[in-house]
Amino acid sequence: MRIHGDARLAAAMASVTVPDGVEVSVAVLDPESGEGASYGAGAFDTASIVKVDILAALLLRAQDAGRSLTASERSSATVMIEDSDNDSASALWRAIGTAGGLDAANERFGLTGTAGGEGPLWGLTRTTAADQVRLLRQVFVADGSVLSAASRAYVRGLMERIADGQRWGVSAAADGADGTGGVGGADGTGGSGWALKNGWLRRSTTGLWVVNSIGRVETGGRGRLVAVVSRGSGTRAEGIALTEAAARAAVSVFTDDAA
Repeated sequence: MRIHGDARLAAAMASVTVPDGVEVSVAVLDPESGEGASYGAGAFDTASIVKVDILAALLLRAQDAGRSLTASERSSATVMIEDSDNDSASALWRAIGTAGGLDAANERFGLTGTAGGEGPLWGLTRTTAADQVRLLRQVFVADGSVLSAASRAYVRGLMERIADGQRWGVSAAADGADGTGGVGGADGTGGSGWALKNGWLRRSTTGLWVVNSIGRVETGGRGRLVAVVSRGSGTRAEGIALTEAAARAAVSVFTDDAA
């Protein structure tokens, strides 16, 4: 009999070094089989992973209006995702109606544990690892998505072209991960690779780091959706190492043999 996915992930996470005072939560889904697992609980600050959610909300609004994104919106979206540009994120945050717009879109996306940040503070949106996998499912899986095929392809394409210095996190769990940023096909199904978005924020109140990573990774010829959220790391590098170790643990739920 197979061990329940959550139990397998908990066992895998037992080998991940989590420094004292650091909290981490992980969720993973194999869309093809529908099998998933989660570890940890609670809501975490998003930092820049919310930029995927902002873009998805913008695209949904455009779909509702029967229009394509404007040239300005596309320009902002590109640098917001690929370079994690904050000014562009702020512009699109306003375009979607700030927290109210994000929350309305997330209700349609099926997110149940995410709340938009107050005022202009999109980076302090609160979310869960499970909700981030639900969001990724909207982007990477046609079945059940309220996003059109064109919208899904657009988000995926940007997540496959992350700037060199930001190619860390869940991508470490992809087959052949080498830090060079090799990706699969434009439809998100071909070859080994990844599509991701990371977030990092040093909280002024504590001096400690929020470090998060979400995306799709190709492992064993199949795509898995992975979300890792964390807080309390003493350095950004420490947080990155944790997200990468947790992502590897997450995909091992499917790639390691277990009875």
